[in-house]
Amino acid sequence: MNSPSDRIRRVRAIVRKVFGARLFGVVVSVYVPVLRLVVNTGRVLDRIFFPSIQKKQITSPIVLIGNPRTGTTFLQRFLTDHQLGSGMELYRMVFASLTLQTLLKPVLPILEAVSPARFHKPEVHKTSLGSVETDDASMITRFFDGFFLYGFFLAFDDEDLLHTVDPASRDTSARDFEWIEGLWKRNLVAHHAVCAVAKLFSVSPRVPQFLERFPDAKMLYMARDPVAIFPSGMSLVTGVLEEAFGFWSLPEATRQMWFDRIYKAFVMLLQRFHDDYTSGRIPRDNVYVVRYDRMMGEFEVVMGELLEFIGHEPGDELQQTIAERADKQRAYKSKHKYDLAKFNLDADQIRRDCAFFYDTFLTPLPHLQAAKAE
Repeated sequence: MNSPSDRIRRVRAIVRKVFGARLFGVVVSVYVPVLRLVVNTGRVLDRIFFPSIQKKQITSPIVLIGNPRTGTTFLQRFLTDHQLGSGMELYRMVFASLTLQTLLKPVLPILEAVSPARFHKPEVHKTSLGSVETDDASMITRFFDGFFLYGFFLAFDDEDLLHTVDPASRDTSARDFEWIEGLWKRNLVAHHAVCAVAKLFSVSPRVPQFLERFPDAKMLYMARDPVAIFPSGMSLVTGVLEEAFGFWSLPEATRQMWFDRIYKAFVMLLQRFHDDYTSGRIPRDNVYVVRYDRMMGEFEVVMGELLEFIGHEPGDELQQTIAERADKQRAYKSKHKYDLAKFNLDADQIRRDCAFFYDTFLTPLPHLQAAKAE
């Protein structure tokens, strides 16, 4: 599956066999190459209408990495909303040309009606074409490839295709990072900004390659208890699949196969970063570890360390905002309870399989545990 056309054919066969969705496969077969042609044309026009793109330099990008459901969306949008950098809206990834974006922005409300983002339940993950989102979405819209393609489709194949998105087996870093850099340049020009704030789950297992391309990157590694993030991540994806295809009506054996493969993929993401981090292949000066429990329990302390890490001196207004946010974080009670049993997950098994992660990134913090117990 080395070309988009190969992957399109594979996905067509999967959705036809697993979901009985013949029309979806036909739409994908037309939509992906047409979108690619339109975007390529728009990017040629960018050279005429937006020549400043070619001169734009990517310096010290702030890149959030880690597994899904670790607080990446909140933190990326917080940094973007407070002008610490510029995140990228989903429509700018889909229509990756400033010329196209300028033409299409007035009709975004119409496009929302047919956008895949509509399958996300707002109470789980609020998103839209106009929302700042994970840059990984651009991998599926441009190359019809990557971790999203695996999670939503390829994990249902008769063959276990995890190796196709595992950098240890198939490394597409050169292709992906060149594309990402072009997106960032356009986004910075669009927002008159100087610093990118990106969210890239797919970078976690290939940080050394990423730093070869962007050696001054400031990377925020988001660490949260796998017992929480695994069912939460599965809930996010199955929620979309249920809305689009009816996931929970699939045979139990098919669902279990998907659970097992996604679980394996989640562990792999943790393991790859852990091994690179502990072996010294990742310079510590490039990474700040953001623990979810600390972000919730002592947000002001975490933000103080984070701002120092990225070299930003906060003004009075930002300090006040952080203090107010910290109070909300401490009082926050999630309305969502993810049932491990729903995905046939076992907490003790997760802890055993991810012991390496707990030992390195989630050692007990007595002061937070005491505060939580009060």
